[in-house]
Amino acid sequence: MTMGILRFNFRSEILGMSTNITICYPTGSLTTGLGFRHPGFSDDWKQPYELGMKFQTVYLLHGGGEDDTVPYRYTRLEQYAEENMVMLVSPSVNDSFYMNTKYGIKYFDYLTQELPQVVKSLFASAPRRENTFIVGMAMGGSGALGLGLMKPDLYEAVVDLSGGIGVTLDREEYIRSLHWHFPRVRHTLLGESDFVGSEHDLRWFAEKNMSDGVDVPKIFIGVGEKDFIRDRVREDYEILKKLGYNLVYEEARNMKHDFDMWDVYLKKALSKWLPLKRKPIYET
Repeated sequence: MTMGILRFNFRSEILGMSTNITICYPTGSLTTGLGFRHPGFSDDWKQPYELGMKFQTVYLLHGGGEDDTVPYRYTRLEQYAEENMVMLVSPSVNDSFYMNTKYGIKYFDYLTQELPQVVKSLFASAPRRENTFIVGMAMGGSGALGLGLMKPDLYEAVVDLSGGIGVTLDREEYIRSLHWHFPRVRHTLLGESDFVGSEHDLRWFAEKNMSDGVDVPKIFIGVGEKDFIRDRVREDYEILKKLGYNLVYEEARNMKHDFDMWDVYLKKALSKWLPLKRKPIYET
């Protein structure tokens, strides 16, 4: 079966420039007659499309130095989305860490305000939080965790794979990372004196969610046993666990910070972790 996939370029008002997203639809099983059938269709109906049909949506976040196309080219992500009847949306955000940047480009605002509106207006994305999920790898993993903690009303569940890069709940480790010799980090994140209690302070958001009794997403965290960032990912997990978050944490034995690990865990995320309905949504 083949997926429906397209790359959509549009002008973002928040970013002030044109940007790309990749949209992946689970259309293969809808057009072959071998897969899902709407219960209202007769047995001889071979193309079960229906006006108003929508899909649960996973926002899939790429890693550092990549773009919206890379996860599809290096994994079997399309196949896993097809098997689980879910729509994927992958934005391209450069090396922004999915946050508003020091140099003025508001990626966080774009991702949490404008992009969902564009996707739900132009594509068959099912509305409501219960149908919306966020998954990321590496920089995208920490981005998914950050967006889930800072905007818990948007996502039913969050999957952080090998995150901890750039944005973390460990304040001391975050401040140390400000001195890494990576241009993208130095130009993107706030200075040390500006950090605590700022829009980038995930620990503050995580604590506030608990103290305010916020209905937070369920969080799934996976990292390779031999990943260079493992200890930092584990520390994020430990902090969230102590705060009382509903978490699943796994270390993949003998796996590293690469697409071999992420391919395995993207399949697990879509097939087992996320509470997907695995069927189209028909609004009434």
